[in-house]
Amino acid sequence: MSTEQQYFENAKPLTQYMDDMTTKKEESFSIYNKFDVPADDEFIEVLKEKTPHILVITEDWCGDAMMNNAILRKIAEAANIEVRAVYRDENLDLIDQHLTNGGRSIPVYLLLNRDGEVVSKWGPRAELVQQFVMDGRAKFPAKEDPSFEEIQKEFYAQMTNEFVSNQEFHLAVYEGIRNTWIQALQK
Repeated sequence: MSTEQQYFENAKPLTQYMDDMTTKKEESFSIYNKFDVPADDEFIEVLKEKTPHILVITEDWCGDAMMNNAILRKIAEAANIEVRAVYRDENLDLIDQHLTNGGRSIPVYLLLNRDGEVVSKWGPRAELVQQFVMDGRAKFPAKEDPSFEEIQKEFYAQMTNEFVSNQEFHLAVYEGIRNTWIQALQK
């Protein structure tokens, strides 16, 4: 079985991944173009100093990945660090080592130190975004209800719109990544 560092070495750069997207590409680039990394943040300086690598486990059909990958790309560009992406569905051995609550939820971001060891993991959602999703799903009727599919479809459309336009969500993703990784990097 490959190590995370070996997956990283064989993965495509996040920039290429985003260019190759076939689903939610326009939305992801909209987020990318709107989001700016907060100025004077010590997190970016720590990333520059420690020069970690980041391995992304993702798929372009995923709404969370659509938003989070665009923000991660901005972080990587600000810190001049390398981020590479692998597709979850083609790398089940890898995602199965990094499950979220027993599921293959994505995106998952693995922070690798200079030796290629995983020192931290983040994903798939910031807490604020998770609360929004949970609150929305709580309003769904039972799956057997004839209106379930329509209500679910409407919520997913609303969710995509919020992911693209809600700058509080974008900042929450940034802060979630920052707060998780800065501790790992300062050890």
